[in-house]
Amino acid sequence: MDALPVTEETGLPFSSKVKGVMHACGHDSHVAMLLGAAKIIAKHRKDLKQNVKFLFQPAEEDGGDGGALPMIRDGALEDPHVDHVFGIHVMSNSPSGTVAIRSGPIMAAPDLFKIDIIGKGGHGSEPNEAIDPIFIGAQVINAIYGIRARFMNQVNPLVISVCMVSSGTKDNIIPEKMHMEGTIRTLDETMRAEVKKKMGEVVPKVIESFGAKGSISFKENAYPVTYNDPASTEKVKDILKMIPGLKIIDIGPIMGGEDVSRFMEKAPGTYYFLGTRNEQKNLTYPNHSSKFAADEDILKYGALSHVLIAFNFP
Repeated sequence: MDALPVTEETGLPFSSKVKGVMHACGHDSHVAMLLGAAKIIAKHRKDLKQNVKFLFQPAEEDGGDGGALPMIRDGALEDPHVDHVFGIHVMSNSPSGTVAIRSGPIMAAPDLFKIDIIGKGGHGSEPNEAIDPIFIGAQVINAIYGIRARFMNQVNPLVISVCMVSSGTKDNIIPEKMHMEGTIRTLDETMRAEVKKKMGEVVPKVIESFGAKGSISFKENAYPVTYNDPASTEKVKDILKMIPGLKIIDIGPIMGGEDVSRFMEKAPGTYYFLGTRNEQKNLTYPNHSSKFAADEDILKYGALSHVLIAFNFP
């Protein structure tokens, strides 16, 4: 259903047969849990008090253009209209047999930015005859990180990270160009807009101050903040308490992003995490690791949570 560009090293009998591609985030287990729930709910559909839709969300890892967005455009939330949305994700840093949940913002809006700097190439021994994009890029990175420290409300969570830098061909050649990419993570749409506005002002000025040309751009269609409707979430907590052996944990917000936020912009609901860390089984590797694997014994909890929500909400 959805995979990552990672070569699997789990040694499992159902390991990926495609080199360089694996289910490193647990989306295969999500499909299994929802299919299991669909089978049970269909068997008892005469007892349902409302319509239930099962949303199998492809290409969630696409970064904004896949998953929920085309599904919404194609009418997945209509005919009949969807009033509430619920989703689940396995979490490798929570113990098996737990559900991690919170009201309000639970996952960040992940914005991607790209910066290009065009200077003047030259010999490494004569930097004064060149316009060094690497040096300028270093100043840009410092300026970007300074935005968090000196311009933004320190109470609100914010992450700005430059994660990719590309420039140069040889040790004694000052290159002409530099390219960098990074991510912005926010839990507040107002701060999200403020950060991008400030970066759009600061970055070109820093570049120009050293005699170079440059630009900054942001990816369109980046995920919004994943927001758990408080009323729905409290109801979900009560429903999850019906599952024997399942422990509910209140967590703080997570700075990762999630495509389910698209659905939850259109209809209120709740997104929660099912713990899958089991040290006795050596299932301790994080999501997106080449050795990530979910504890299959917890799949029943996820499937049952879907079933109970379908029959007991609102």
